[in-house]
Amino acid sequence: MKILLATFWVIPHVGGVWNYMVQLKESLEKMGHNVDLLGYGEDKAYIHLVNKKKKISVNALCPEKSRAYHHQNNTNERVAQTERHMKFYEAAAASLGLSDYDLIHTQDVLSTAAISHIKPKHVPLVATLHGSVALKTFYELEATHQSSSTSTAKEYFKNLEHFGATCADITIVANHWLKNVLIHEFDVPAEQIQVHHYGYNCTHFVKQLTTKTSLRTKKKVIIYTGRLVMLKGVDFLLSALGRLKQQRAENDWVCWIVGDGDMSEQLTAQAKKLGLINDVIFFGTRQDVPYLLSQADIHVSPSLLDNQPLSVIEAQLAGKAVIVSRSGGLPEMVDDGVTGIIVPERDPQALSEKLDFLLDNDRLREKLGTSASKWGSGHWSQECAVQNLVRIYEQVKRKEGQD
Repeated sequence: MKILLATFWVIPHVGGVWNYMVQLKESLEKMGHNVDLLGYGEDKAYIHLVNKKKKISVNALCPEKSRAYHHQNNTNERVAQTERHMKFYEAAAASLGLSDYDLIHTQDVLSTAAISHIKPKHVPLVATLHGSVALKTFYELEATHQSSSTSTAKEYFKNLEHFGATCADITIVANHWLKNVLIHEFDVPAEQIQVHHYGYNCTHFVKQLTTKTSLRTKKKVIIYTGRLVMLKGVDFLLSALGRLKQQRAENDWVCWIVGDGDMSEQLTAQAKKLGLINDVIFFGTRQDVPYLLSQADIHVSPSLLDNQPLSVIEAQLAGKAVIVSRSGGLPEMVDDGVTGIIVPERDPQALSEKLDFLLDNDRLREKLGTSASKWGSGHWSQECAVQNLVRIYEQVKRKEGQD
C-alpha cells in the first residue's frame, strides 16, 4: 500500500505524535508499504511532505477560497487563527495531491477534518487521535481566565472535535478514557471508535539506556521528562518538591527536569522562590534521555490532562518506579502499587508524600521498576501494535470495496 501519515502539527518536533509517526513509518516500510509524512513546517510557514522534501509556502496559497468549517463569524482570535491554519492545510494537501494513496492515516481531529473534505472518495481515511484538541483548549481558556468570555471558541472547538472524530472511516484512540470523552462529551457514536494502545520500539530504546555521558550524582534522582507547558503540571511537581525539602531531613535527592517549553522561565523562577535552586536541575532539551532515565530512581508524570505519554512508556521500559497523576489516560498505563503509583492531580501534598515514601523504600522502588519493565516490554510491543493497525487498514479498505 501507499500510505499517507498526516498531522496538523509542526513536524519534525519533540513529542509523542512525531515519534509515533516515525516509528510507524519504519515498521510499515519493513512490511513492504510505501509511507509519506505530511504536516506543517516550522512556524507554520509551510506544509510539507517531510520525507520527500516537498513543501508549499502558505504565501503561495489562496485559502480564502476554502470553506469555513462551521460557517460562523470568527470574531474570536483563537477561532480565526485555527480557521486560517485549517484552510491553508486543506489547500496545500489538495495541491500536493492525495489521489495516489491507497489509504490516509491522520493523527488529530484537525488534519482529519481538513483531509476529509478533499480526499478522493475511493481513498479510505483512518484517524488516530492522540488526545482531545477541544479539552486541551478548554483547559487553557480556564487557566487564563478566558472561559467566561469565549463561548464562541468553546462551541467552535466542540463542533470541530465532533466532526473530526466522526468523518473518518474508523477513529482509533489509545485508551478507554478518550473513548468515553468522545462519546459522552462530543457525541461521537461508540461504534465509530476502536481502542488500540500505541506501540514502541522497545528493543531500540533499551539499547540506548547504556549510552554513556559524563553525568554523575550520588543522590537519588527524581526525574521529569517532557514539555514544560501548563497541562503537564510541572508547577505542581515543584510545589511537591518544596514540601519534600521541608519535611525530609535527609538531603539525599535531586530532581532533573528534562525538556523545554513556554513555561521554562516561570518554572525556573518558581524553583528559586521555593528554595530549590540547588535541588532542581533544568536540563532543557536533551538527546540522551534514555541514559538520563537509566541514572534516575523515580519518574514523575504530574499531568493535568494527558493521553498516553511517551515519557511514561520510556520510564517503564527503563525499569523505573513511576508516579503518575489520576488524569486522562494515565491511570490506564499503571497498575497502582504494582507497576507504579497513582496520585490525585493538582495535589502537591499527596505527591510529596509518595515521593518521600519511595525515597525511603529502596526495595519497593526497585520492585515497582522491575514490574513496570516486565509488563511494559510486552504491552508496548511495536510489532503487535502495527499488526493491529494493518488489520484496521485492511478492514476499511474492504469497507470501501477495494482489493
